[in-house]
Amino acid sequence: MNLAHLLARTARVFPERPALLVGARAICSYSRLARRVATIAGGLRGRLGLQAGERVALLLGNCPQYLELLYAIWHAGLVAVPINGKLHAREVAFILEDSLASLLFVGGGDAAPSPAAAAMWSACMPRLRIIAVEDGDYRRLAAGEPLAVSVAAPDDIAWLFYTSGTTGRPKGVMLSHRNLLAMTLSYFADVDQVEPADSILYAAPMSHGAGMYNFVHVLVGARHVVPESGGFDAAEIIELARSLRQVSLFAAPTMVRRLVDQAAAQGGGGDGIKTIVYGGGPMYLADIQRALTVLGNRLVQIYGQGESPMTITALSRQHHADRGHPRHLDRLASVGVAHSVVEVIVADADGRSLPAGEIGEIWVRGETVMQGYWHNPEATAATLRGGWLHTGDVGSLDSDGFLTLRDRNKDVIISGGANIYPREVEEVLLQHPAVAEVAVVGRPNAEWGEEVVAFVVCRPEASAPSGQLDRLCLQSIARFKRPREYFFVAELPKNHYGKVLKTELRRQCAESGEN
Repeated sequence: MNLAHLLARTARVFPERPALLVGARAICSYSRLARRVATIAGGLRGRLGLQAGERVALLLGNCPQYLELLYAIWHAGLVAVPINGKLHAREVAFILEDSLASLLFVGGGDAAPSPAAAAMWSACMPRLRIIAVEDGDYRRLAAGEPLAVSVAAPDDIAWLFYTSGTTGRPKGVMLSHRNLLAMTLSYFADVDQVEPADSILYAAPMSHGAGMYNFVHVLVGARHVVPESGGFDAAEIIELARSLRQVSLFAAPTMVRRLVDQAAAQGGGGDGIKTIVYGGGPMYLADIQRALTVLGNRLVQIYGQGESPMTITALSRQHHADRGHPRHLDRLASVGVAHSVVEVIVADADGRSLPAGEIGEIWVRGETVMQGYWHNPEATAATLRGGWLHTGDVGSLDSDGFLTLRDRNKDVIISGGANIYPREVEEVLLQHPAVAEVAVVGRPNAEWGEEVVAFVVCRPEASAPSGQLDRLCLQSIARFKRPREYFFVAELPKNHYGKVLKTELRRQCAESGEN
């Protein structure tokens, strides 16, 4: 089934419902959106001559054109290649070359490329056509003859998602129509219910997880809201939520923290916010508890990867609120239970499924797991083995099926033969009231192999002396796990999705040891 049928169906059943909003202002109904999608699809196949299966890249900020282009690409039987608008021009060039994209749409907010960047991309790919969504070429594309929805097999590629590349060259994750439909349907079972009066607010990049949540809201005819700012502004989000009501959004943990700070400063809690689905990085227990106190019971956590998008486990609203459960804090520190469309196990190095409480690599299989990596059979074979997706993440399951993440395999610190999981140390350090953010990494040590060091960001006008942090650790964890040195920094290095770059921190450690 072609994902474009989701929009076509809703446009037939609920034609006059508002589909697209910029801020609080409705600009497009579902019937008009579907007509524009069919016409743009006709232009892609007719005017531009693209053939089924060709790749169309989107280098856009969050903007109304994003949604119509995604559906026009699928409507025309093509493959969408969303690219984060904050990537460096050379990173974009790699994705364009690797995907063999025929067409690139640019623009939308501050994502317009410089002339030098566009010239570099054209030099790398002479056949690449670049269209700005604000220009006449785009308007002409939307002014031709409509096209009927193209036939797509369930395993045809719909979305080519490039990994963040923190450990090397990005890889193109091939996500099929079947993968994304399974992800969509599992949202209703495992994450949240959606009603026509709801709004999905695109505060995080639509090129990533936030954009993937469009499907559930299209399916029920709910509203899609692009903030006037085109991105994340905590004050703007709070104002829109109070105006529109029943607003949901996907947010990275850093965004949730900023939203909580803003809500606490303004008062009113989470008024107008229906659901915040958070994921994409570790959300620490102290932050979750504060968010629940300030915003109320509006949180759902998901754990996923590009290779199984948004769907490995979920910690429901009910589990967040169940304060009477004897293991409530343990559950809050977990990432929940397996989505209904996947199986999740924790396995040892020999591939044996481990019993409850034991730590190993997290494996996943099910309808949402990718088809493989684009033109990369070696990486595909290494990651998809024996029918399972080997996530590279380390965790443990409890007897009730709740999964607790420990760390990435590459982030585990081995000191004197003992495994130390940085997240455990980070959770303790974040209990200090002056600590805003922290990242723990291993530093080479001649005697022990590695030793623990911590990079600490303090709250404004606050300090966290090393001695206090040491005492906090010694009260909660084994002595050998406490950091041997603390680096106090203004900010942590992060990639464009807000994930802390521990590779960069390890490099800084190595350089400090050489000086």
